[in-house]
Amino acid sequence: MTASFAYPPARHDDRLHAYPGITVPDPYGWLEDPDSPETQAWVAAENAVTQGFLDTIPQRSQIQSRLTQLWNFERYGIPFRKTLPTGVDRYFYFKNNGLQNQSVLYVQDGLDGESRVLLDPNLLSEDGTVALGGISVSEDGQLLAYSLSRSGSDWREWWVRDVASGDDLPDHLYWSKFSQAAWSHDHQGFYYGRYDAPQAQTQFAEANYFQKLYYHRIGTPQSEDVLIYHRPDQKEWGFGGQITEDGRYLIIGVCLGTDSRNLLFYQDLHQDNAPIVELISDFEAGFAVVGNVGSQFWLWTDLDAPKGRLIAVDFQNPDRAHWQEIIPEAEETLERVSLINHQFVATYLKDAASQVKCFDRSGQCFQDLPLPGLGSVEGWGGKAQDSDTFYSFTSFTSPSTIYRYDFKTGESTLFRQPTVDFDPSLYETHQVFVPSADGTLVPLFLTHKKGLVLDGQNPTYLYGYGGFNVSLTPSFRVSVAVWLEMGGIYAVANLRGGGEYGEAWHQAGMKAHKQNVFDDFIAAAQWLISQGYTSTPKLAIAGGSNGGLLVGACMTQRPDLFGAALPAVGVMDMLRFHQFTIGWAWCAEYGSPEDPQDFPVLYAYSPLHNLQPGTAYPATLITTADHDDRVVPAHSFKFAAALQAAHGGEAPVLIRIETKAGHGSGKPIAKMIEEVADQWAFLVQVLDIPITAP
Repeated sequence: MTASFAYPPARHDDRLHAYPGITVPDPYGWLEDPDSPETQAWVAAENAVTQGFLDTIPQRSQIQSRLTQLWNFERYGIPFRKTLPTGVDRYFYFKNNGLQNQSVLYVQDGLDGESRVLLDPNLLSEDGTVALGGISVSEDGQLLAYSLSRSGSDWREWWVRDVASGDDLPDHLYWSKFSQAAWSHDHQGFYYGRYDAPQAQTQFAEANYFQKLYYHRIGTPQSEDVLIYHRPDQKEWGFGGQITEDGRYLIIGVCLGTDSRNLLFYQDLHQDNAPIVELISDFEAGFAVVGNVGSQFWLWTDLDAPKGRLIAVDFQNPDRAHWQEIIPEAEETLERVSLINHQFVATYLKDAASQVKCFDRSGQCFQDLPLPGLGSVEGWGGKAQDSDTFYSFTSFTSPSTIYRYDFKTGESTLFRQPTVDFDPSLYETHQVFVPSADGTLVPLFLTHKKGLVLDGQNPTYLYGYGGFNVSLTPSFRVSVAVWLEMGGIYAVANLRGGGEYGEAWHQAGMKAHKQNVFDDFIAAAQWLISQGYTSTPKLAIAGGSNGGLLVGACMTQRPDLFGAALPAVGVMDMLRFHQFTIGWAWCAEYGSPEDPQDFPVLYAYSPLHNLQPGTAYPATLITTADHDDRVVPAHSFKFAAALQAAHGGEAPVLIRIETKAGHGSGKPIAKMIEEVADQWAFLVQVLDIPITAP
């Protein structure tokens, strides 16, 4: 495949860490300090080796050119509406002309009004590395709260802009993370979550505890923000504010790390000094407020219904004996419910593809809304009295198209449809169900050119995630479109640990059951080979974040099965993940290395700790970023150093370290194109993929 590599030297030191019943070496622990001269020298040397290899691949420039060409299409976000005091509907939406590094926020008065730029993040930095983190518009449509992220960091700074003039107000808030803004209905301010200021030298690695919920009044300094709720006795609790449609209640969602179970508190804003009432006070299930009329609330929950249901709760009479079930649990997974046009619009997942159903307020289903095909739906936002709404539909071969739905006529009309230089008619998507090691059937989407020959020679990109209740549903990606044009198969596995089949499916892939996720992915790979779709020399596996862990675990457990591995921003050190930034929150999903019961499970599959010297590992391109403060780059750094030391084969095992980038959110289009071009070029080389000019 390729000659042996001279990898940069990585010092092997003698540091040790104590865990329940065992002491574990951490020879590359010095790489946890991203700013040390030694680490920076190692990073530079690794990038030089990786770039040197990529520069030898003649097809790379062709791939990058096609990615740039295909990415250059106009795309829109789903519009949302606010009504001005004059009664005029003001619409807000995102748009990207094609190759803009960041999408631009537009506003217009009326559906047919003239649009204008409200906020263009591309003007905030020369290289596109300042991105919008979140936006929230006041109920009267006149003020915009927006947060900015720099170089991909999870830290957010909040600003406020006057919508009419486009000018920023003096308000500027720091040290917010994992928070949106919720405006009070008097338009005087908003609720948001923040942390105490970290130490400057450790702000991208320091563990984040003790989030607090504040109220910021417009025109006042952050030092005068009112502390609404915090729990000094619960350092791991996080808080999110939500204002009900009638403006009366502040809903406080309380999370414990990444646990899918949560608490719900509320405060009556129509009463002076009203107490915060604990409606849901035990972490026993997930709850989300759908809407209310007065004290009558509708909640989505998976309590006693792993696939979700809708219940009614009266805040004036909240005893559980008085709860009413409105929409019962179904065979399909109930993802979310909206209250629009005084009815419920429910979005379901059936085998990881979207379905939409309408229910009246008594819970009677009266309509199934037709969709264009096998794909994913987003949107259905609005207010109870709205008679129309917007939604988007996408599939593996069709980019997101936006529709306007009229509840009076029951019709969907095309609102925005992108034009892409890609012919979906040449490709097909179908779904199969693969038996895992224990017999569980795992859904697998396959997208490829029509007329595919099952001769085992098709380059295949097998993608997965398998965790945190996240569902992988059909969606269009420019990078995948280019892969398909190159003759590749795109395979997406819906592994246990995800949310495709509700909470039971999630729990079957977490903590002590995490091995099920890896078994599911390995089974998908074996099935693809056994059915003649591909073969080991043509098979690449990929995933990011928790999906990077997936790839790392599978390539260490079955190095013989895969031709290539692309772990991105992965959680590779399962013994120290909880020591950095928000990593402690993942103990709800993985378990804790400090727990005697969890430790042996984590140690058994931790990618960093299961590399075996002398083993021939598949060709590997690890990707991470120097500003990733979600999964700190030390995970990938240490795994790369250990992999290169252990590797007994000739296939390249490389790491690509992006600068001025983070976990992925807000990454500029230019950087995305460069990274994908490098990944596809790497696979062209190591999987021996012949490509010709389109």
